[in-house]
Amino acid sequence: MIMNKQEILNVAQTWTQEPFDKETRSQTQHLIDQDIAQLEESFYKDLEFGTGGMRGIMGVGTNRINKYTLGKNTQGLSQYLKKTFPGEQIKVAIAYDCRHNSKELAQTVSQVFSANGIQVYLFEELRPTPLLSYTVKRKDCHAGIVLTASHNPPEYNGYKVYWQDGGQLVPPQDKELLELINSLEFKDINFNGDDKLIELLTPEDDNAFIEDSIKAAKVAGDVDRSRVKIVFTSLHGTSITLIPETLKRAGYTDLHVVKEQAIPNGDFPTVKSPNPEEPEALQMAVELANKINADMVIGTDPDSDRLGVAVRDNDGNMVLLNGNQTMITMTDFLLKKADLSSLINPFIGSTIVSTPMMHDLAMAYDVECKEGLTGFKWIAKMIKDHPNQDFIGGGEESFGYMVGDFVRDKDAVTAALLACEMYAQAKANNSTVYKDLIKLYQQHGLYQEKLVALVKKGISGAAEIKQMMIDLREQPPQTIAGQEVIITEDYASSIRYNKHLDKKETMEVPKSNVLIFYLADGTKIAARPSGTEPKIKFYISTKTGLSNPEDYKATQQQLLNKIDAVLKDLDIQ
Repeated sequence: MIMNKQEILNVAQTWTQEPFDKETRSQTQHLIDQDIAQLEESFYKDLEFGTGGMRGIMGVGTNRINKYTLGKNTQGLSQYLKKTFPGEQIKVAIAYDCRHNSKELAQTVSQVFSANGIQVYLFEELRPTPLLSYTVKRKDCHAGIVLTASHNPPEYNGYKVYWQDGGQLVPPQDKELLELINSLEFKDINFNGDDKLIELLTPEDDNAFIEDSIKAAKVAGDVDRSRVKIVFTSLHGTSITLIPETLKRAGYTDLHVVKEQAIPNGDFPTVKSPNPEEPEALQMAVELANKINADMVIGTDPDSDRLGVAVRDNDGNMVLLNGNQTMITMTDFLLKKADLSSLINPFIGSTIVSTPMMHDLAMAYDVECKEGLTGFKWIAKMIKDHPNQDFIGGGEESFGYMVGDFVRDKDAVTAALLACEMYAQAKANNSTVYKDLIKLYQQHGLYQEKLVALVKKGISGAAEIKQMMIDLREQPPQTIAGQEVIITEDYASSIRYNKHLDKKETMEVPKSNVLIFYLADGTKIAARPSGTEPKIKFYISTKTGLSNPEDYKATQQQLLNKIDAVLKDLDIQ
């Protein structure tokens, strides 16, 4: 609920009193006295859970990440766990990334859990998010927490909640937990931890994860892995703790780390954004790759769940694959290497804003492609909901991939190894990953996708994003770039409308603030507010045939021109 100015001031004034500590009271009073604009941003609403947990700017206030907002979450989760598992000794695992205050916030969360009689397994140092998911399962925990804001700017931090299966919370648990948290007051938080219930995890836990990663992703067989020259960057994040060791143990000895970005640093001093989706973030790695004539570049985001892969094109230039291209090549590689006849109803996983080409791959290999809402928690839910089916791999356009089901979240550690395996196999076949991608386009059609994210910060930005979605619903486009809109899917109402048939049908999926338009020529356009950043995102996908590999770049440009026409018609800048 968004509050008015008087309500904001009333709530803020409570933060100048007990139970809040002296520093918090002082900082809040400063905002009241001298910075009303910042006060309103900090208190105008409660921080909410989105597609990737709870993320926000660090500072005082109900709309900020601090010991009290996270303490209240943890108090609520403690009570929810006790209610859900009565009579059991509850166990949770906690990890954290390189961000400012992550270690201190992880310790605070540990204290609240232990104060509620819950056994805590805490990583002593920063570790990747996929290791947390893995540890929840390995230690038979009831839940897990990772303190991270993924690829968000340095002023952010966050709080992701995992359940018994190692996947993030999904309905109905997420709504039930949120109701319990909202029923609490800040004075209800028990910060008086019991150190006897907090156990620090050891390198043995790292080693188990590395071994299982190699087991899942080292699938290329008898190839010379030492021939693949790799440049790796952790972008100042947590992957430096696991990826180099994982690759070396798997046989990739020609590995070159970008030293300037190897030391964890929450300021991310060498990049504008620590997001491997953006070519600029991998610039230093590409420069090193060109200097030493490397085959490929691998870069990860701060908590090591997103993976960027750059490979050489047919002209020898290093190009960054987009998330859909990485997902397609990895999935095809896994399907080729899998003994499908020995698997039980095998399936791959994707999301509604990712490339439709995943369905083409599934048809070609006679496996199922399950599609969920945005976010890897929905792919993890597919695995949980279908225990009698074997999951092969899956991903989403936002540079995330998951190999097998031993981890239940996107996993840049195992995916990095899989990317190297793809290249080693291609090199053994006198090919390249780039050439293999074009072959896939020849077989299934050339798909071209583009994501445009409009940043809308603060109270006014949130209102603008809300109004944009309202306008799209109340005044939906009838044509876009000269093509008729033939199908509209509204995930908020769960209604799919086919204009040609004048038919409405209910979609059996959880509700979400997403709109998708399908055009007569097959172009797909999705709009959704981000669940982790102050952005509204537009995803465009279009397709055509590709008969000759030499025509790839020219045909790709034709599709990019079509996408630009769509963006222009929708007035998306």
